Amino acid sequence: MTKTFGDLFGSFQQEAFRLETLADYSRSGSVDAYRLFLDGQPKPVDYNADWLADVRTHTSAGRRMYRVHVLARPLTPYLRFELGWGYVTNATAGEEFFILDVTEQPSPLPPSVGDFWLFDSTAAAPMRYDGEGGFLGADVLSDDRGPEYVTYRDTALAHAVPFADWWAKHEA
Repeated sequence: MTKTFGDLFGSFQQEAFRLETLADYSRSGSVDAYRLFLDGQPKPVDYNADWLADVRTHTSAGRRMYRVHVLARPLTPYLRFELGWGYVTNATAGEEFFILDVTEQPSPLPPSVGDFWLFDSTAAAPMRYDGEGGFLGADVLSDDRGPEYVTYRDTALAHAVPFADWWAKHEA
């Protein structure tokens, strides 16, 4: 039975890893919250509540959820929003974040590697976006492609630093 991208979120047993490579996801979700951020408004109390509930469910059951974001400074307005509102909030539910800052070093990843989710080190789902930060979909690959994405994950993690450390130094 072929699993869908959505199925993978409900069925992973140990870990879900995300590699983020874009500087703008402004048309992929949280559009209203992003507008509030740009307008200088406070973060809504219920910001990201559904995602937080999902993350808490997984992390409370001992499943790890973590990401590496490959980025360069200066941060785009969207990245200031994502890191300052999103990452800081999501970490309260147990999601872990790492930053691979390529401002002063080349990326250790091949240029062709884009965003993806990797579930239990076997099920890889590369993600597709339009040129304006809009999510177009994800392609769930066969499990034999998993090792390739494990290599990308491990390379990114080996060169990344914990978000909290990076944010303390570079918060915009």
